[in-house]
Amino acid sequence: MILFPNAKINIGLNITERRPDGYHNLETIFYPIDIKDALEVVKSDRLSFTSSGLDIPGLMEDNLCVKGYHMLKQDYDLPPVSIHLHKHIPIGAGLGGGSSDAAFFIRLMNDEFKLSLSVEEMTDYARRLGADCAFFVENKPVFAFERGDEFENIKLDLSAYKIVLVMPPVHVSTGEAFRGIKPTLVKDSLFDLIREPIADWKRLIKNDFEQTVFKNHVEIRGIKAALYEAGAIYSSMSGSGASVFGIFAETPDLKFLEGENEVFYL
Repeated sequence: MILFPNAKINIGLNITERRPDGYHNLETIFYPIDIKDALEVVKSDRLSFTSSGLDIPGLMEDNLCVKGYHMLKQDYDLPPVSIHLHKHIPIGAGLGGGSSDAAFFIRLMNDEFKLSLSVEEMTDYARRLGADCAFFVENKPVFAFERGDEFENIKLDLSAYKIVLVMPPVHVSTGEAFRGIKPTLVKDSLFDLIREPIADWKRLIKNDFEQTVFKNHVEIRGIKAALYEAGAIYSSMSGSGASVFGIFAETPDLKFLEGENEVFYL
């Protein structure tokens, strides 16, 4: 069985406070986009994981799909499976590719082996694998809060616009992005700001990670500036970076960015 895990972008990201457990509370808007991996799972005589496409760092046991298998096997009598992941979603991009793979793996296992898990049960399993994994279970626009794993549904449809995402040849670790962050409670929540006209987002909606990441990576800051110069209505780094997206009224000509960067027209 094959599924196609997709990426997400963050529209706004506020780090609001540090939690007693060492994590941070935040608020953001998760919006799914059409950049996809391919995930295949078949019964096998032993558990295995292979990949193609982009190189995936780390050992097999570090992969979230493999961790998801071991997690589910604690509660269900699962046979060994062969997992193959074709990686297309850029890594270290703030697009949630690994989280999406994990959530789609849970969904696939639920369907393939008739586990009869509800959406809520799949979401609870996904939360155990990572903060934003849970989003990809239902995979629809949401206002996310607390660790980024609690959601409120929102009405947000960007299908009338053209989204362009630019991924530079830069990797930004989550630790690097958090370095220098000073959590601050917000006066106006993204839950309300996202309802404002897109033309107003530029002055209203920000990503707290940009201040730190832009200092260390001027090329990422330059991409955001270039997208605005090319006519973006709104532009932002996604998550903790390194990717930057722009929302346009019409598809822009960004050939000047395509040489050194990977550019996705969505």
